[in-house]
Order: sequence, then structure tokens, then C-alpha cells
Amino acid sequence: FSFQSDGPLDMRMDRRQPVTAEQLVNELEPEELAEIFWKLGGERKSRRIARAIVEQRSMQRLESTLQLAEVVERACPRRGARTHPATGVFQALRMAVNDELGQVERGLEAGWSVLKPGGRMAVITFHSGEDRAVKQFSRDLARPYTVRGEVDLPELREPREPLARELSRKAIKP
Repeated sequence: FSFQSDGPLDMRMDRRQPVTAEQLVNELEPEELAEIFWKLGGERKSRRIARAIVEQRSMQRLESTLQLAEVVERACPRRGARTHPATGVFQALRMAVNDELGQVERGLEAGWSVLKPGGRMAVITFHSGEDRAVKQFSRDLARPYTVRGEVDLPELREPREPLARELSRKAIKP
């Protein structure tokens, strides 16, 4: 999971999962890589990094964490930044390989399904993508209507009692 020392580009939390980070960086189209880096890693230079990866893999397959970290650092030199340029890329790949946002959504559904009437559910997130998923989930439950279809348009709304009430959207600090 780290580029601090060299290792295989795997990043699976469960070895039974079929897809590795090595497969993603060596097989996805540059647009797909850039989208993963942007959406899951918040990487502003996602397109540049994706192009650098595709260029490098055309010469040699990327197989190790240090290889990938070096490609990212060449594409986006550090220039005094405290964090390594590959930090967001590695986070994004780990999240994609393990379907972490999907896991959060399934966990929210499972938690909601066992919550007793009047119960409270607290969720701790570690990443802005997870935070967005939790906020969307709680907003959907608190709406006084359901939406028929994919898009929330007034003409597609059906009134209902809200299923939940949001107590707080803000971070709770110790």
C-alpha cells in the first residue's frame, strides 16, 4: 500500500479479489486512470500523471510501488511540497482496487437496515469521497419525497414522510 519501500503493485485488502493496482495502471485507458486519480485521490494533475503512466508502461510494465512513485514524481516534481506527489495516486488506486466507496455505501445500507426506530447512527469517515457518500445517504433518507428515476426533478418526486432526521452534518471534534 505504500511507496516508502519497494513492493508489488497489489493494494488488495483481500487477496481473493481479482483486480490489483498493477492491472489498473497497466491496462486502463489514460482517461480512466485520470478519473480514478481525480475522483478518489483528489489529484489535480490527474491527466498529466495518467499520460506519464501510459508512456512509461509502453516501454516497461509497471510492477512495483517504487516504479510507480518515480513515474508520478517525474510527472509532478515535489517543488518543496511536504507530501510526496504519489500520495493521492496511491490512495486512489487502493480505493479503486478495494471498491472502498462501494464498501462505505453497503455499510451504510447495512447499518440503516438494523437501526431501531429512534436509533442513531454515527459514521466516521477518513476521506472526502467517503464524506460525500455519507452526506448523500443521510440527505436521501431525510428527504420528504422519493425520486422516480435517476435524476431528482420536481416532476419525478413522490411525497413521503422523511425516513430519518439529520442531527449533524459537521465534523465532531474531540
